[in-house]
Amino acid sequence: MASGLIRRHMALSLHRNVRLSAPACRYVSKAAPKTQQDYDYSGPSMKTTVPGPRSQVLTKQLGEIQNVGAINFFCNYEESRGNYLVDVDGNRMLDVYTQISSIPIGYNHPDLLKLMSNPNNLSTLVNRPALGILPPENFADKITESLLSVAPSGMTRVQTMACGSCSNENAYKAMFIWYRNKERGHNTPSEEDLSSCMINQAPGCPELSILSFMGGFHGRTMGCLATTHSKAIHKLDVPSFDWPIAPFPQLQYPLEEFTRENAQEEARCLEEVEDLIVRWRQKGKPVAGIVIEPIQAEGGDNHASPDFFRSLRNIARKHGCAFHVDEVQTGGGATGKFWAHEHWGVDDPADIVSFSKKLLTGGYFHKDELQADKPYRIFNTWMGDPSKNLILAEVLNVIRRENLLEEVCRSGKALLNGLYELQAQYPGILSRARGQGTFCAIDICDDSTRTSLLNKARDKGTNNLYVHVCTVNSTCD
Repeated sequence: MASGLIRRHMALSLHRNVRLSAPACRYVSKAAPKTQQDYDYSGPSMKTTVPGPRSQVLTKQLGEIQNVGAINFFCNYEESRGNYLVDVDGNRMLDVYTQISSIPIGYNHPDLLKLMSNPNNLSTLVNRPALGILPPENFADKITESLLSVAPSGMTRVQTMACGSCSNENAYKAMFIWYRNKERGHNTPSEEDLSSCMINQAPGCPELSILSFMGGFHGRTMGCLATTHSKAIHKLDVPSFDWPIAPFPQLQYPLEEFTRENAQEEARCLEEVEDLIVRWRQKGKPVAGIVIEPIQAEGGDNHASPDFFRSLRNIARKHGCAFHVDEVQTGGGATGKFWAHEHWGVDDPADIVSFSKKLLTGGYFHKDELQADKPYRIFNTWMGDPSKNLILAEVLNVIRRENLLEEVCRSGKALLNGLYELQAQYPGILSRARGQGTFCAIDICDDSTRTSLLNKARDKGTNNLYVHVCTVNSTCD
């Protein structure tokens, strides 16, 4: 009975509050091109359980080609609009999953469709250049118009990439290169450096490390995986590095009732960070960089105070470590500011800020000194995609024109207040409501209850598939 009431309340709350943040626009039906019938989706519309019969057939078909264990259902993206995702069985769901948090302004936004139909953009859409050696004429202008217009404080350089993992992987390389150049006094690498690196030996391949945090997620490539500590399935059977792992603060909620306890917890974690840096230096594996998310997303929507991050930034400076803020999940406005680290209130927040997802392209901003000293050291075939910069520029125009960051703050407040009300009604099932902007979460008492609520809410028309929508910490009464 309680879970049924929660499911209905959550679906209604999400539907009401996500609609608050939807851009005010009308969509043109492709199903009626001659009449140009205009319409908006007014809410969810469910025709089958999910996955429906058509999705099941397609899953079986794809299963003959690749692993389909993670697939939930197949989608009809042509009919999806705004905050609503339509599947191949005609089910229309309020989408709070947004393609693993990567859709910035909804499906088929009219301004983006207009951009795609502009014949002047066809060359950018059709041709994908090797940007590291043969960029198009307007590439610098487009980066300035898009990415540099939202550059973090103190940063004027950006390196584009294709996805979050390769953004972080190359950011790690940049930190290592910077650190070794400092160590050798910016002199030319020795012959021993050059020969030993070819057989994966020191000094050419130095014993350096990156400090990360338990619960963090930074990607699934080899270096990133060494700093990812959210789920065992990501790391199982894959060799890794002996790099230090610090505890991330486990705050108690509501925050105002546990001020002293939370301050002590953050101080404990900061003390452990310093201890690990010293210990790894003594082991002969000095920490070249520290990587952290402003909010641990995949790891359970874990927050820490601005004071914690400011202190961590100072620890990095003290010990000569680069400070890398991973905004792949949090960047793009979901917290009410374009970058989550803006909530810390510092002018010099990081040495590197990586991004992807809602920014459509991947990459990282960095300080001048983190610039690679030679060509081909930070490099791959595509180094990003100019078409994504084109789309991002228009996304940023929409965000500014429609004051969407203000909408995120307003909608987020309503959403979080709704979560507070729900946990007050069902204290044995829900707990630890928390969030910034619309980046909100609540814990559910156990795995089975969480899975049941998610599946039933989806069948009622809310696509909230991602496990971090509801995390697991407390115990059911």
